[in-house]
Amino acid sequence: MPAVRGVDGRRRLTVYRLSLKIFIVKYVNNDGELAEDADGLLYDPQVRSAMGLFAADGDTLRLEAAAAARSAQRAVERLRGQGAGGRGLSAGALDVLVRLHSAGEPGASLGDLARAAGMTPRNATGLVDTLERDGLVRRDPAPDDRRSVLARITPAGVAWLDDFRAPTQRAMAAVFHGFTDAELDQLRHLCLRLVRNQQRLEAYLSAAPEGTDTA
Repeated sequence: MPAVRGVDGRRRLTVYRLSLKIFIVKYVNNDGELAEDADGLLYDPQVRSAMGLFAADGDTLRLEAAAAARSAQRAVERLRGQGAGGRGLSAGALDVLVRLHSAGEPGASLGDLARAAGMTPRNATGLVDTLERDGLVRRDPAPDDRRSVLARITPAGVAWLDDFRAPTQRAMAAVFHGFTDAELDQLRHLCLRLVRNQQRLEAYLSAAPEGTDTA
């Protein structure tokens, strides 16, 4: 885990995150032409050039990997969002609906939904509002606390997901065309390693007292 020295260390990390975000947002172009290196591996020449200017030591490998991961995530979400949008739901609302379907009859509190989906409680509330207006979700009082509410998927919501299942599977088959099962297993594993590293880093920074040396 990298050493972070008190306030200055946190400030450097914040600046790094903002700088990386600016470079990735500006230079990752999903419509750009990709190239192959000498080993037959794909890379984005535009990203490599931009990251070469950004990296102090010229080592762009990790920066390019981060950009590629973000680009891939955007590509998958854009495809999924287009499919959901054509049926009247945003990608975020679709995510909430799927989670409520998994929760079944017990439903889920808005706080639990927000934590599970990695969004703010306000965003989760807004998405549940949208789904409730469309008749896909309902709010019920929590049985153990009448002041709290649980969101539950309705029969109409289940039917909506049933209709959306086949188009989604076709879309995912198209976007992952040419991938073997072993490659998909490895892709999932590598992506979740990134998630685990981020979780560890966030826990490490949260546990470090302000102004102390955490080297």
